Amino acid sequence: MMNTGVLKQKFDLIWPHLDERARRLLAASEARQLGYGGVSKVSKACGLSRVTITKALGELDSEPLDAGRIRRFGGGRPSLVQYDPELPAALESLVEPLTRGDPESPLRWTCKSTRTLAVELAKQNHPVSHEKVAQLLHGMYYSLQGNRKTEEGNDHPDRDAQFQHINTAVEAALGTGQPVVSVDTKKKELLGNYVNKGRQWRPEKTPLKVNGHDFPDPSIPRAFPYGIYDLGRNTGFVNVGTDHDTGAFAVASVRGWWRFEGKRLYPKARSLLITADGGGSNGYRLRLWKVELQKLADSIGLPITVCHFPPGTSKWNKVEHRLFSFISSNWRGEPLRDYETIVNLIAGTTTAKGLKVTCRLDRRNYPVGKKISAEEYASLNLEPHDFHGEWNYCIRPKHVG
Repeated sequence: MMNTGVLKQKFDLIWPHLDERARRLLAASEARQLGYGGVSKVSKACGLSRVTITKALGELDSEPLDAGRIRRFGGGRPSLVQYDPELPAALESLVEPLTRGDPESPLRWTCKSTRTLAVELAKQNHPVSHEKVAQLLHGMYYSLQGNRKTEEGNDHPDRDAQFQHINTAVEAALGTGQPVVSVDTKKKELLGNYVNKGRQWRPEKTPLKVNGHDFPDPSIPRAFPYGIYDLGRNTGFVNVGTDHDTGAFAVASVRGWWRFEGKRLYPKARSLLITADGGGSNGYRLRLWKVELQKLADSIGLPITVCHFPPGTSKWNKVEHRLFSFISSNWRGEPLRDYETIVNLIAGTTTAKGLKVTCRLDRRNYPVGKKISAEEYASLNLEPHDFHGEWNYCIRPKHVG
């Protein structure tokens, strides 16, 4: 009697060349030849179930099927949708995004898992399993999706016009070889053995172990990465602060870029153009930001033009998707345990298009709450543009007589 090993070798050799019907008939034929216990032995050798082989034994004694057919006509159970044609519409009414604001929707405040949907459908006289719910949803081109941050609130009526104003200013500056930088503060980061979103390749079953909680505590040190992205050269400069994100810190970061890179890269510069968000430490309403820019203009001897993005459009700032996004990708899954780790990870950020990033640590103090008097603010050599002077302005060096 043929043993199971030899039988398995036989099936492995011929199996890839047979269709479903031929496989089960071959298995049934071998089982009949083996006699008692043949079904079990063949099942172990070829992988088909005993039920399938037993049914195939009956097929051996039946009339051959037409060429190309695998089963006889009429085989198989009709689909659930044929029995219940209203099922897809009932399911879609439960997950349709337009019903999310309807307080009468039965699942308005419920997590819409496939099991929850199956229970709700059963209540509506549409009995169905949760596996079938998932199959139907995929068939209707639904998929599991998270949230995407895109909504920024109401658009300002001059939103597009301000974008055009910024674009015109940037093109004019780049066209004459003048430096143009995009600036902003990246999200502040907790220092310590805390979770950092994202994954990285590691040996199997050896995840980095981090603290179970990362509740904000005043005693936990924080890092404030302020980025300066050079639009003309595709380079980034990040000043990592350790104190507070203030207007003074923002301008100190720009000053650091100029000292370490800007004046070397642009020895013949006649002006500096900065594009910035409308809020935060470089916001257009912040007096300290403008006072510190005046000091910077005086020290470097260049007029500084600033164009702010309109409210609610911070994601359009180049520094966000040309610098910060790649920094986040580079350090994903890596706990930011200390300042050295942050500086090294930022400095190690590169892209296929040649982005290079310089990073330095700034341990100076930048106290909050500093007030700028009306007299001090009025002394600025600030020239607002004709179009939205609150968003677009130039700060020129003060001439010393």
